[in-house]
Amino acid sequence: MTCDSVQVHKLTGGCGAEILGVDLRSMSNRQWDEVQHAFREHGVVFFRDQQLTPEQHLEFARRWAPIDVNRFFTAVQGYPEIAEVRKEPEQKTNIGGGWHTDHSYDQEPAMGSILLARELPEEGGDTLFANMYRAFETLSPGLQRTLEGMRAVHGSAHIFGAKGVHKDNPESAKRFANQHLVGDDVLHPVVIRHPLSGRKALYVNPGFTLRFEDWTVEDSRPLLDYLFRHATRPEFTCRFRWREGSIAFWDNRATWHYAANDYQGERRLMHRITVSGCALQPATA
Repeated sequence: MTCDSVQVHKLTGGCGAEILGVDLRSMSNRQWDEVQHAFREHGVVFFRDQQLTPEQHLEFARRWAPIDVNRFFTAVQGYPEIAEVRKEPEQKTNIGGGWHTDHSYDQEPAMGSILLARELPEEGGDTLFANMYRAFETLSPGLQRTLEGMRAVHGSAHIFGAKGVHKDNPESAKRFANQHLVGDDVLHPVVIRHPLSGRKALYVNPGFTLRFEDWTVEDSRPLLDYLFRHATRPEFTCRFRWREGSIAFWDNRATWHYAANDYQGERRLMHRITVSGCALQPATA
């Protein structure tokens, strides 16, 4: 390893890697190649001590793909492409406090999200991640074959719509907007061939998957609940403890994430940029 190389350390056996020895403001070509490889290999990568301005945050994001502006989140003032993930001391609920993957309700789900820590509580506020490669690979062969032939319905109206879960939460009015932009439900393969790695990954999630295609919600629930429990087994997960200047960049096609809400009475402010993805192909394609 030369001094120009980055250091990649797996966070756990199940998921994620920390990348050390790189300043995202001034990466060499070699470092850029190694960061890309680590992202493809581990599904979520973490960086420390990155003192990025909003402009530099945007510049790093654009190296990966065009920016996918989330239509529901409040934007950072002056930077419409950066979403605020904010919880104030008086607020009880947080954003992302349940297992999910971002933008699965879109026809072309986002590649990934780049989350930068701006203000943090004294303790708590970690983010957990789960590995959807391992979730699929550890299912029984018969269930794997069954799922590979299926598609699932994903949607956002039950979360962000006028009658969604946020309608009775006054805190949500400060965080989310554009209820009329929820759009139609979409179909995705239950098992995808990942567009970067070529590996098979489970592609359903508790946040936005509603049911299987041609199945009722009631018929779908037992199998979905089984998959949701299976995918969050501890050996498939990691937990990231934030520091100011930390960045997590996760692949929405290969991971789920969960923001722990264990810092009541303190502020947590993160800046999130989401980058565009592509239509997802079934594992059998």
